Amino acid sequence: MSINLHDWFSKGITFERYSNQMTINKEEMLSIYDRFTLNEDDLAFLEKLQGKQLKVIALTEDWCGDALVNNPILMKIAEASNMEVRFLLRDQNLELMDQYLTNGTSRAIPIYIFIDQNGEEKAVWGPRAQKIQKLVDQERGALPENDAPDFKEKQMEMYSKFRNAYLNDESIWETISYSIITQLKGKDLHH
Repeated sequence: MSINLHDWFSKGITFERYSNQMTINKEEMLSIYDRFTLNEDDLAFLEKLQGKQLKVIALTEDWCGDALVNNPILMKIAEASNMEVRFLLRDQNLELMDQYLTNGTSRAIPIYIFIDQNGEEKAVWGPRAQKIQKLVDQERGALPENDAPDFKEKQMEMYSKFRNAYLNDESIWETISYSIITQLKGKDLHH
C-alpha cells in the first residue's frame, strides 16, 4: 500500500481534542467511557502489549451511532496497553477511508487501524463486533420493504433501540471489547 500510515496517524487528533469538537453524542460517548471497565484477564493481556508501543488510527464521525459506543471502549483498551490513539474524521479523510471499505463498498465507521513503530499495519477492526453485526442484520431483516409506508418509522425505532442498548447494556460493551481484544490476540503481537 502506497499510503504511509505514520503520516495519517500524525494528522489525527487526540481523544480529548476529538471529544471537545464533537457537536453530537459527546455526553453519551463520555458516559460510556466513564462507566466501562475492562476485566482482569483483559487487563493482564493488554499490559503485555505495552512494550509494543502500538498506535491506533481511528476513522470516525460524531454522528455515528457505532462510533459512539466503540470509541470509548477502544480508549480503555488503548490506555491499558499504552497505545496512542489519533482520531481522523472520515469525511475529511476519504483517501484513507477508501482503503478500508466494509465489504469493498461501504464507508462504514468506526475503523481502527493498529500500527507498529514502523507504521506497519498490524490489525484492523470495525465497524462493529461480529456479534453486534449479526443483531443489526437480524433487526434489519425484520424491517418492512424499503418502499413500505411504515419503513422509515420502523427503521427509526430500530435505530433508537440500538442506541439505547449501546448506551445502557453493559454486555454489549463487553462484546465489543472482547471483539477488539480478540482481534489483537489473533495477530500474535508478542514477538
